[in-house]
Amino acid sequence: MNDYKLTEAETKFAEIIWTNAPLKSSWLVKLCETELNWKKSTTYTMLKRLEDKGIFQNENGVVSARVEKEDFYAMQSRQFVAETFDGSLPRFVAAFTRRKKLSEKEIEELQQLIDAHRGE
Repeated sequence: MNDYKLTEAETKFAEIIWTNAPLKSSWLVKLCETELNWKKSTTYTMLKRLEDKGIFQNENGVVSARVEKEDFYAMQSRQFVAETFDGSLPRFVAAFTRRKKLSEKEIEELQQLIDAHRGE
């Protein structure tokens, strides 16, 4: 999977699958009809698109995740930092904090992350 970017509609669809997976494709159609006001054909078109991206699979009418939600967002974040900040996490944090001061809780959480990954 090389493309970690999803459109707004793809994201809403993916969230439905991640929340309910594994699920029968017929149930996915009903969920999308209720939550997104989609027709059956739209649901299957979108499912095929995200299957092609390697995120989900539909085997024997059961839809499941090939990439878990947390892993997907981690890969998406890494791609964003790589493309926007030449892969530099410190440059990203500096840009992020330029207009928003970090709270003490956020600083503490970041320090815990740094400490947990020190020496890995």
